Amino acid sequence: MNDKNKNLVIRIVSAVTLLPLVLLLLFLGGVWSAGLLGVAAAACVGEYYLIVQKRLTVAAWVGMAFAFVLPFLPLRDAARTGETAFWLTIVFAFFAWIYHLFKGPLAEAPTRTAHLVNGFLYGSVGLTALSALRLLPDHGLAWVICALTITWANDTAAYFFGRFLGKHKLYPEVSPNKTWEGFFGGMLGSVGGMFIAKAGFFPVFTVWDCVLLGIAGGILGPIGDLCESMLKRAYGVKDSGFLIPGHGGVLDRIDALLFNAPLVFVYVQFVRGLLP
Repeated sequence: MNDKNKNLVIRIVSAVTLLPLVLLLLFLGGVWSAGLLGVAAAACVGEYYLIVQKRLTVAAWVGMAFAFVLPFLPLRDAARTGETAFWLTIVFAFFAWIYHLFKGPLAEAPTRTAHLVNGFLYGSVGLTALSALRLLPDHGLAWVICALTITWANDTAAYFFGRFLGKHKLYPEVSPNKTWEGFFGGMLGSVGGMFIAKAGFFPVFTVWDCVLLGIAGGILGPIGDLCESMLKRAYGVKDSGFLIPGHGGVLDRIDALLFNAPLVFVYVQFVRGLLP
């Protein structure tokens, strides 16, 4: 077996092993889903820090700890999750400034502080939004599955459309393999995935939910993917980490979800009016 086929087998085994566990914890909800999302948030933040700083400082570990806590906030008071998360972010930002003021190196302190705060927000906000969605009194699981569907269906459809029909490069400077054919095929996948979810499992979704979220997720998800690719390319990194055998890091797997989860949260709050 050559290296390419061996890597494919590892990818499949990892997916088959981890996906049922992830879905089970999300189904259970409560501390189970919050714990899953907290661990994922801490991992994403840590991977970001390792990409840009090559090591985990004391301040980085504090950022990861804060990121782990954020998805638990909705359990305490769902209505005030945003407010509490905002103040925790402010506290961490002040900590980051003070840490580098005394720790240095002073010439790099502003940049390192900015990376600490940005990495914290990038890796944790989307997963906190997903945690808040799971706590909806009615159909919380459905809206979490919605975020997963518009992300995973897009990724799958984009891969096959791009592989068999792709001719026109989407953004080769950032991601050489992505094509416009894959982009629009992925959007069809997001919309189609929503209609399948509606027909088979979650009648709570309306036709407009399927169309609007499918199209929006089909745009925002690939942007999230490109943003992570831009980050890795800027720092000469192939994978964000190694926690998922055959897949790389957690960021590599959920970069699009980090953008789509807040999209669904905002949609549910302001379009459907289901959040306080």
